[in-house]
Amino acid sequence: MTAAAGIDYSVWDHIYVSDDEDATHPNVDTPSLYRMRHRARLERMAEFQQRGEDLENNLAECKRRIEETQGRVRELEDGCKEGVEEELSKVRAEVRKLKKEEELCEKRMQEYRREERKVPWNVDTLSKDGFSKSVLNIKPVAKEETEEEKEEKHKTFVEKYEKEIKHFGMLHRWDDSQKYLSDNVHLVCEETATCLVIMCIDLEVEEKHALMEQVAHQTIVMQFILDLAQTLKVDPRGCFRQFFSKIKTADKPYQDAFNHELELLKERVRGRAQIRIENAMKEIEEEERLKRLGPGGLDPVEVYESLPKEMQRGFDEKNIQMLQDAVSRLDPTEGKYHMMRCIDSGLWVPNLGGDDDDDDDDDDDDDDEEDEEEN
Repeated sequence: MTAAAGIDYSVWDHIYVSDDEDATHPNVDTPSLYRMRHRARLERMAEFQQRGEDLENNLAECKRRIEETQGRVRELEDGCKEGVEEELSKVRAEVRKLKKEEELCEKRMQEYRREERKVPWNVDTLSKDGFSKSVLNIKPVAKEETEEEKEEKHKTFVEKYEKEIKHFGMLHRWDDSQKYLSDNVHLVCEETATCLVIMCIDLEVEEKHALMEQVAHQTIVMQFILDLAQTLKVDPRGCFRQFFSKIKTADKPYQDAFNHELELLKERVRGRAQIRIENAMKEIEEEERLKRLGPGGLDPVEVYESLPKEMQRGFDEKNIQMLQDAVSRLDPTEGKYHMMRCIDSGLWVPNLGGDDDDDDDDDDDDDDEEDEEEN
């Protein structure tokens, strides 16, 4: 190798990479032999590494003892007391002994380092991981949304994409639906399916049955895409093409399942539409009832239906005399009860009938005065 090259290839001169290069006898199980050799090499490497660790520990222990002993020597020298010369000589001798042991440990450590450099590389020492990192491509678990958050999310989505959702609901052909979703992939979601169901109910309430069935078909399309995504555990925007590929060439069981879900949806839509109509009728009836309540808060229709037949006939014919005769034939308590209810419901206005009663009383007084004059 030339110096100009700048690369030292001598480190590759002694590499023991694989046992596979060794020739083995045909009767020998080669994989078992390789495993045995590899296990024996690992054991030798472990023993060699343990010997190096023991040498390092011995050297560190020796240095610690030397430092401790030298500290003892300094204490004795600073003390300057009589009778310590003999002990000081022993400590100094121990220091010299420990230094010899330190030199011996360092020598053994150097020999170990030289031996370590001569060990050939193998598949276990040829390279080491600089770092290790594992990445799992899984979808993070999203926290469950509250009902208020779901409602607000749906409202915002519909306000933004209502026109596109209605257009998708009116498509008839598979290819048109697939192309439209490809151009508007954001529509492939739960909010679109929910909006389509609401559209179905609105159309059924408006008695637009054909349009309802068409939108219901597109609703089941979106629902099948969402179910497929849940089964595959993927984003529905990434599997809607797979659904269209499958439905175009679907066998009879799959097509029957699609049609069955479509019919179930239509039935549910008709039921919800009927409930909505009934609720609307009840609200209208309640509004009308509140409008016709009398001054006492009673419904004149309900009061009229609770009256005796004779009183009802008097109100029907608007005959006050007939009504008074019907009341007079009733028990006084019962008659008063019915008349109070008529007043509270507005069927009978006392002031209008009071003028006639006053006139009758005046006539009776005049007749009595005439009779007295004659007498």
